[in-house]
Amino acid sequence: MSSWIDGVITILQTISEILTAGIAITAFALLLYSLTFNLRDKVAQTFSGIMFCLVIIFSAESFGGTSAKPEMIDLWLRVQWVGIILLPATYLHFSDALLATTGLPSRWRRKWAVRLVYAFSLVLFGFLFTPWFLGDLVINTAPAPHHQPTLLTELFTLYYLFLLALSWVNFIRAYKRTVTKTSKRRMLYLTLSSIGPPLGSFPFLLYGSEFAARQTFLFWIMAIVVSVVLGGMIFVMAYSVAFFGVPWPDRVVKSRLLKWTLRGPVTASLVLALTTLVRRGGEVFGNPYSAFVPIVMVITILILEYAITLFFPYLEKWLFFSKEERDVSLMRSLEERIITRSDLKQFIEMVLAAVSDRLQSTGSYLIAETDEGLDVVDRTDGVHLDETKINDLERYLEDSDTTEDYLVWNSDILFLLRNSVHNNHEETLGFLGVCGISDHFPLAAEEMEYLKRMISRATLALKDREMLEQVFDTLERMNPQEELIQQLRAAGRFDKQALLIDSDKMERKEMTQWVKGALTHYWGGPKLTESPLMKLRIVQKAMEDHEGNPANALRSVLKTAIEQIRPEGERRYTSEWILYNILDLKFMEGKKVREIAIKLSVSEADLYRKQRVAIEAIADKLVQMEMISTESMTN
Repeated sequence: MSSWIDGVITILQTISEILTAGIAITAFALLLYSLTFNLRDKVAQTFSGIMFCLVIIFSAESFGGTSAKPEMIDLWLRVQWVGIILLPATYLHFSDALLATTGLPSRWRRKWAVRLVYAFSLVLFGFLFTPWFLGDLVINTAPAPHHQPTLLTELFTLYYLFLLALSWVNFIRAYKRTVTKTSKRRMLYLTLSSIGPPLGSFPFLLYGSEFAARQTFLFWIMAIVVSVVLGGMIFVMAYSVAFFGVPWPDRVVKSRLLKWTLRGPVTASLVLALTTLVRRGGEVFGNPYSAFVPIVMVITILILEYAITLFFPYLEKWLFFSKEERDVSLMRSLEERIITRSDLKQFIEMVLAAVSDRLQSTGSYLIAETDEGLDVVDRTDGVHLDETKINDLERYLEDSDTTEDYLVWNSDILFLLRNSVHNNHEETLGFLGVCGISDHFPLAAEEMEYLKRMISRATLALKDREMLEQVFDTLERMNPQEELIQQLRAAGRFDKQALLIDSDKMERKEMTQWVKGALTHYWGGPKLTESPLMKLRIVQKAMEDHEGNPANALRSVLKTAIEQIRPEGERRYTSEWILYNILDLKFMEGKKVREIAIKLSVSEADLYRKQRVAIEAIADKLVQMEMISTESMTN
C-alpha cells in the first residue's frame, strides 16, 4: 500500500515539475511577444518586467528540482529569490503605468515610490547570498528542498504583501477610470488575473513545510492546481495587455496572440511533457536516455506544427471572424487577386516587344492620356521620347481628328486605345505608337489581325493601369486615416482624452485628395458622384436647394469655394488671380494644360505646382465652411 502511494506521489511530483517548466516557457514566450509587438507602450514594458521575473522564478525552480548536488540546489533556490524580490517592484510599476494609461499620469509621489522600491530591491540582492536573508537549506525532508525562514524573510513577506496591496489599489482606480464597456471588461480581467503571479510565485514552503511534510499527497495536488490556475491567469493578463498601445483591430490582436501561444508555449510545453514522460518511463526500465526521447520530441513538434498550420484558419474564423467572415476573406484574397505595378510593367513590356518583333518595327511605345497630359507608360529600347517630343505630340493631337482608329505622326503610327463607358460612349485611354512602319502601312491582313489583338491587350493594360493607380492611391490615402483611427481606438480604449490627438495634417491630406478628384470629374464621373465629400454637412445642406441631387449639390459647394478665393474687382490674368484662373480654366471650362499655360504666361511645370496650391486652398475653404456650418447647427 505504501509503495502504491509513493508511486502516485512520484507521478504527481513529475506533473508538478512539468507544469512548473511550462509556466517558465509560457512566461518567456509572452515576454518575447510583448517585446516584439507593443514594446513602446509603458504598460507592455512593465508587463515584460513581470514576465521576466516569472521566467527567473520558475526556471530556477525547475533547475533546482532536477539538481542532485546540495550546492546547486542552494544556488538555484537563491536565484529564484532574485525574481521574487524584484516581482513586487515590477508590479507596483505595472499598476502605475496602467493608471497613467487611463489619463492619470504619474506624479512625483508615485514616480518616486516606484524608484524607491526598485532601489530597495537592489539592496535586498546584496543580502540574498548571506545567511541573514535565507536560513539553512533543508534537503532530505519531504516534499521538496527549501530554505528555513529568517527574520529578514518575514519582514520581506510583509513588504511583499504591502506592495501588492498598493498595486491592487492602483488596479482598482484604473478600472474605475476606464471608458468603454469593452475596455472595462478587459481591465476587470487584468485586475483579477493579476492576483495569480505574485501569490503563485511566493515560496509558501517557507511557512508550510511542516504541513507539507505531513500531507505530501495533498501538497502536490495543491501545487498542481496552483500551477494550472497560475498559467491560466498569466495568459489572461497577456490577453488584456495585448490591446495596449497597438493600432490593430481587436480581431488581429486576438488572432496573433492565439497563434503565438499555440506555436510557442503550447507546443514547447507538450514537447517537454512527452519527452519527460518518455525519459521517466525509460528510467523504470533502466534506460532513461533511449532513442525514443529525441524521436518523440521531433515527431511531436512536426505533428503540432502541422496541426496548427492545417486547422488554425478554421479555428481563427470560428473564434474571431465569424461576424465579418466575408470582409476578411475579401481582404485576404486581395493579395492573390491583384497584380502589382511591376507585374503590369512586365506585361506591357511583353506587348511592346511582341508588336516590334512581329511588325519588324524600329520600336514601339505606350502613352496614356491623363488629366494632366500625356504620360509615357513604357517604350522599347531605341525609342527616344523627351519632354519636347511629348509637347509636340500634344499639339499635334489637339489639331487632329481622334475619331479615326490611327494617326500618322512623323514616321510613327499611333493606334488609339479606347474604352467603352456608359451610354455607348468611348473615351480615349492612350496610344500605342509603332515606329518605322509608315512606309508599308496599311499592313497585310494577317499582320493587322495580330495587331488588333495587341491593341486590345494594350488597351487592357491601360485600363488595369488606371484601375491599379486608383486602388493604390486609395490605399495610400486610406492608410494614414486608417492608422489615425486605429491609434485613436488604441488610445481611447482606456482614456477618453486621448481621442483629442491632433489630426489636422492627416485630415488636410485626405481633403486635398478628395477635392482634386471631385474637380477632375466636375462635369461628371465617379470621383465626383462617389466622392467622400458627399458626407460633408455643407453638401447635405446644399442638396435641399438642388432637388436632392448630390452631384449638383457638391458642384455648387465646390463652385462656392472657388468663388471665395476669387480676388475682388474685374478679372485679370495677373499673379494675384493665378489660383482662381487655374481652377476656373482647368476645371470649370475644361481647357487643356498647354492652352492654360500660354494664357497665364507660365511654364507647364509651374502650372502644375500652382494647381496643387490652388486645390489645397479649396480644401482649406471647405474645412472652414464645414466648421462654420457645424458651429451654426450647435448654437
